[in-house]
Amino acid sequence: MSEIEGVWVSLFSGGKDSSWALYRALEEGLDVRRLVTVHPAGDSYMYHVPATDLATLAAESVGIDLVDVEPDDFEAESVTDSSVQGDNELEPLEAALQELDDELEGGIAGVTAGAVESEYQTTRIEGLCDRLGCDLFAPLWEEKPRELADAMLEAGFEISIIQVAAHGLDESWLGRTLDRETLAELEELNEEYGVHILGEGGEFETLVVDGPHMDRRIELDYVTEWEGTRGQLRITDAGLE
Repeated sequence: MSEIEGVWVSLFSGGKDSSWALYRALEEGLDVRRLVTVHPAGDSYMYHVPATDLATLAAESVGIDLVDVEPDDFEAESVTDSSVQGDNELEPLEAALQELDDELEGGIAGVTAGAVESEYQTTRIEGLCDRLGCDLFAPLWEEKPRELADAMLEAGFEISIIQVAAHGLDESWLGRTLDRETLAELEELNEEYGVHILGEGGEFETLVVDGPHMDRRIELDYVTEWEGTRGQLRITDAGLE
Protein backbone atom coordinates (compact mmCIF):
# COMPACT_ATOMS: atom_id res chain seq x y z
CA MET A 1 0.00 0.00 0.00
CA SER A 2 2.76 2.42 0.97
CA GLU A 3 5.91 3.18 -0.96
CA ILE A 4 7.42 4.74 2.17
CA GLU A 5 9.96 2.50 3.84
CA GLY A 6 9.52 1.54 7.47
CA VAL A 7 6.87 -0.02 9.70
CA TRP A 8 3.39 0.89 10.82
CA VAL A 9 2.02 2.21 14.10
CA SER A 10 -1.63 1.94 15.18
CA LEU A 11 -3.38 4.59 17.27
CA PHE A 12 -5.17 2.26 19.65
CA SER A 13 -7.63 2.64 22.53
CA GLY A 14 -9.09 -0.88 22.65
CA GLY A 15 -12.42 0.47 21.39
CA LYS A 16 -14.16 -0.83 18.28
CA ASP A 17 -13.03 1.86 15.82
CA SER A 18 -9.29 1.79 16.51
CA SER A 19 -9.45 -2.01 16.81
CA TRP A 20 -11.13 -2.26 13.42
CA ALA A 21 -8.49 0.01 11.86
CA LEU A 22 -5.78 -2.23 13.33
CA TYR A 23 -7.52 -5.42 12.18
CA ARG A 24 -7.98 -4.09 8.65
CA ALA A 25 -4.33 -2.99 8.54
CA LEU A 26 -3.21 -6.50 9.51
CA GLU A 27 -5.57 -7.98 6.91
CA GLU A 28 -3.99 -5.69 4.31
CA GLY A 29 -0.57 -7.04 5.27
CA LEU A 30 0.72 -3.82 6.82
CA ASP A 31 3.67 -4.42 9.16
CA VAL A 32 2.26 -3.02 12.42
CA ARG A 33 5.02 -3.01 15.05
CA ARG A 34 3.59 -0.74 17.75
CA LEU A 35 0.26 0.24 19.24
CA VAL A 36 0.07 3.71 20.76
CA THR A 37 -2.50 4.50 23.45
CA VAL A 38 -3.10 8.02 24.72
CA HIS A 39 -4.52 8.23 28.25
CA PRO A 40 -6.29 11.62 28.63
CA ALA A 41 -6.53 12.98 32.15
CA GLY A 42 -10.13 14.10 31.59
CA ASP A 43 -12.59 14.79 28.79
CA SER A 44 -10.91 14.97 25.42
CA TYR A 45 -11.74 16.36 22.00
CA MET A 46 -9.19 14.09 20.32
CA TYR A 47 -9.15 10.75 22.10
CA HIS A 48 -11.27 7.87 23.40
CA VAL A 49 -11.32 8.35 27.19
CA PRO A 50 -12.84 5.45 29.24
CA ALA A 51 -10.92 2.32 30.27
CA THR A 52 -7.85 3.04 28.15
CA ASP A 53 -5.81 1.14 30.75
CA LEU A 54 -7.38 -2.03 29.33
CA ALA A 55 -5.55 -1.40 26.06
CA THR A 56 -2.58 -3.12 27.73
CA LEU A 57 -4.54 -6.38 27.95
CA ALA A 58 -5.82 -5.97 24.40
CA ALA A 59 -2.28 -5.40 23.12
CA GLU A 60 -1.07 -8.51 24.93
CA SER A 61 -3.85 -10.52 23.31
CA VAL A 62 -3.07 -9.05 19.88
CA GLY A 63 0.66 -9.67 20.40
CA ILE A 64 1.97 -6.22 19.45
CA ASP A 65 4.01 -4.02 21.81
CA LEU A 66 2.13 -1.06 23.29
CA VAL A 67 3.43 2.46 23.89
CA ASP A 68 1.54 4.49 26.52
CA VAL A 69 1.24 8.27 26.34
CA GLU A 70 0.33 9.17 29.90
CA PRO A 71 -1.72 12.12 31.29
CA ASP A 72 1.45 13.64 32.76
CA ASP A 73 2.70 14.07 29.21
CA PHE A 74 -0.02 16.67 28.57
CA GLU A 75 0.70 20.30 29.24
CA ALA A 76 -1.62 21.42 32.05
CA GLU A 77 -3.28 24.31 30.29
CA SER A 78 -6.93 25.30 30.51
CA VAL A 79 -8.34 26.60 27.24
CA THR A 80 -11.85 27.33 26.03
CA ASP A 81 -11.08 27.18 22.31
CA SER A 82 -11.70 23.61 21.13
CA SER A 83 -9.33 24.05 18.20
CA VAL A 84 -6.51 25.12 20.51
CA GLN A 85 -7.26 22.27 22.92
CA GLY A 86 -7.19 19.74 20.09
CA ASP A 87 -3.81 21.04 18.95
CA ASN A 88 -2.51 20.91 22.53
CA GLU A 89 -3.75 17.34 22.96
CA LEU A 90 -1.98 16.28 19.77
CA GLU A 91 1.46 17.44 20.96
CA PRO A 92 2.34 14.51 23.29
CA LEU A 93 1.15 11.99 20.67
CA GLU A 94 3.27 13.64 18.01
CA ALA A 95 6.27 13.62 20.34
CA ALA A 96 5.76 9.90 21.04
CA LEU A 97 5.47 9.12 17.33
CA GLN A 98 8.59 11.14 16.58
CA GLU A 99 10.48 9.06 19.15
CA LEU A 100 9.18 5.87 17.52
CA ASP A 101 10.14 7.18 14.10
CA ASP A 102 13.70 7.58 15.36
CA GLU A 103 13.70 4.25 17.23
CA LEU A 104 12.09 1.79 14.80
CA GLU A 105 14.19 0.34 12.01
CA GLY A 106 13.35 2.23 8.83
CA GLY A 107 11.17 4.66 10.76
CA ILE A 108 7.38 4.95 10.55
CA ALA A 109 5.88 4.23 7.14
CA GLY A 110 2.34 4.94 8.29
CA VAL A 111 -0.20 5.36 11.07
CA THR A 112 -3.62 3.72 11.40
CA ALA A 113 -6.57 5.63 12.84
CA GLY A 114 -10.19 4.73 13.56
CA ALA A 115 -11.86 8.02 12.63
CA VAL A 116 -15.32 7.63 11.08
CA GLU A 117 -16.80 11.11 10.61
CA SER A 118 -14.79 13.53 12.75
CA GLU A 119 -12.98 16.02 10.53
CA TYR A 120 -11.76 17.65 13.76
CA GLN A 121 -9.71 14.54 14.59
CA THR A 122 -8.88 13.43 11.07
CA THR A 123 -7.44 16.72 9.82
CA ARG A 124 -5.15 16.88 12.85
CA ILE A 125 -3.95 13.30 12.37
CA GLU A 126 -3.44 13.98 8.65
CA GLY A 127 -1.33 17.01 9.54
CA LEU A 128 0.66 14.94 12.04
CA CYS A 129 1.37 12.30 9.37
CA ASP A 130 2.41 15.01 6.90
CA ARG A 131 4.89 16.37 9.41
CA LEU A 132 6.27 12.88 10.08
CA GLY A 133 6.41 12.16 6.37
CA CYS A 134 4.31 8.99 6.67
CA ASP A 135 1.03 7.60 5.34
CA LEU A 136 -2.35 7.46 7.06
CA PHE A 137 -4.55 4.34 6.92
CA ALA A 138 -8.11 5.25 7.98
CA PRO A 139 -10.37 2.43 6.72
CA LEU A 140 -13.48 3.64 8.58
CA TRP A 141 -13.38 7.17 7.20
CA GLU A 142 -16.74 8.20 5.68
CA GLU A 143 -17.97 4.60 5.48
CA LYS A 144 -21.65 3.88 6.19
CA PRO A 145 -22.08 3.26 9.95
CA ARG A 146 -24.40 0.24 9.72
CA GLU A 147 -22.20 -1.43 7.10
CA LEU A 148 -19.16 -0.89 9.32
CA ALA A 149 -20.94 -2.32 12.35
CA ASP A 150 -22.11 -5.34 10.36
CA ALA A 151 -18.58 -5.90 9.03
CA MET A 152 -17.20 -5.90 12.58
CA LEU A 153 -19.72 -8.48 13.71
CA GLU A 154 -19.23 -10.64 10.62
CA ALA A 155 -15.48 -10.63 11.27
CA GLY A 156 -16.09 -11.97 14.78
CA PHE A 157 -15.60 -8.88 16.95
CA GLU A 158 -17.15 -9.09 20.43
CA ILE A 159 -17.84 -5.51 21.47
CA SER A 160 -18.95 -4.37 24.94
CA ILE A 161 -20.53 -0.98 25.62
CA ILE A 162 -18.65 0.61 28.53
CA GLN A 163 -19.98 4.18 28.59
CA VAL A 164 -23.12 5.98 27.39
CA ALA A 165 -23.96 9.67 27.19
CA ALA A 166 -26.90 10.22 24.85
CA HIS A 167 -30.64 10.76 25.10
CA GLY A 168 -32.33 7.39 24.72
CA LEU A 169 -29.47 5.38 26.21
CA ASP A 170 -30.11 4.47 29.84
CA GLU A 171 -28.20 2.47 32.45
CA SER A 172 -29.38 -0.82 30.95
CA TRP A 173 -27.05 -0.21 28.00
CA LEU A 174 -23.94 -0.42 30.16
CA GLY A 175 -22.22 -3.76 29.70
CA ARG A 176 -24.36 -4.76 26.73
CA THR A 177 -22.81 -6.52 23.77
CA LEU A 178 -23.02 -4.69 20.47
CA ASP A 179 -24.79 -7.39 18.43
CA ARG A 180 -27.42 -7.33 15.70
CA GLU A 181 -30.28 -6.96 18.18
CA THR A 182 -28.49 -4.01 19.75
CA LEU A 183 -27.87 -2.48 16.31
CA ALA A 184 -31.56 -2.76 15.47
CA GLU A 185 -32.40 -0.86 18.67
CA LEU A 186 -29.76 1.75 17.89
CA GLU A 187 -31.33 2.27 14.45
CA GLU A 188 -34.68 2.95 16.17
CA LEU A 189 -32.99 5.36 18.59
CA ASN A 190 -31.29 7.02 15.65
CA GLU A 191 -34.68 7.72 14.08
CA GLU A 192 -36.23 8.87 17.36
CA TYR A 193 -33.39 10.77 19.04
CA GLY A 194 -30.61 10.99 16.46
CA VAL A 195 -28.32 8.57 18.32
CA HIS A 196 -25.42 7.62 16.05
CA ILE A 197 -25.27 3.87 15.31
CA LEU A 198 -21.52 3.83 16.03
CA GLY A 199 -21.71 6.29 18.93
CA GLU A 200 -19.82 9.09 17.17
CA GLY A 201 -19.08 12.10 19.34
CA GLY A 202 -18.93 10.08 22.56
CA GLU A 203 -22.60 9.04 22.57
CA PHE A 204 -21.36 5.64 23.63
CA GLU A 205 -17.92 4.08 24.01
CA THR A 206 -16.85 0.49 23.60
CA LEU A 207 -14.21 -2.11 24.34
CA VAL A 208 -13.42 -4.99 21.98
CA VAL A 209 -13.09 -7.97 24.30
CA ASP A 210 -12.46 -10.53 21.57
CA GLY A 211 -11.81 -10.73 17.86
CA PRO A 212 -10.03 -12.64 15.11
CA HIS A 213 -6.85 -10.61 15.66
CA MET A 214 -6.74 -11.54 19.36
CA ASP A 215 -5.37 -14.75 20.87
CA ARG A 216 -7.28 -14.54 24.17
CA ARG A 217 -10.57 -12.95 25.25
CA ILE A 218 -10.64 -10.12 27.80
CA GLU A 219 -12.75 -11.05 30.84
CA LEU A 220 -14.23 -8.16 32.85
CA ASP A 221 -15.72 -7.75 36.31
CA TYR A 222 -17.44 -4.42 36.84
CA VAL A 223 -20.10 -2.34 38.50
CA THR A 224 -22.19 0.30 36.75
CA GLU A 225 -22.06 3.96 37.70
CA TRP A 226 -24.92 6.24 36.63
CA GLU A 227 -25.13 10.02 36.99
CA GLY A 228 -28.42 11.44 35.79
CA THR A 229 -28.15 11.14 32.00
CA ARG A 230 -24.86 9.33 31.55
CA GLY A 231 -22.92 6.43 33.00
CA GLN A 232 -20.02 4.08 32.67
CA LEU A 233 -18.65 0.75 33.79
CA ARG A 234 -16.19 0.87 36.65
CA ILE A 235 -13.92 -2.08 36.01
CA THR A 236 -13.13 -3.91 39.25
CA ASP A 237 -11.06 -6.68 37.70
CA ALA A 238 -9.88 -7.62 34.21
CA GLY A 239 -7.70 -10.32 32.72
CA LEU A 240 -7.16 -12.55 29.71
CA GLU A 241 -8.95 -15.88 29.63
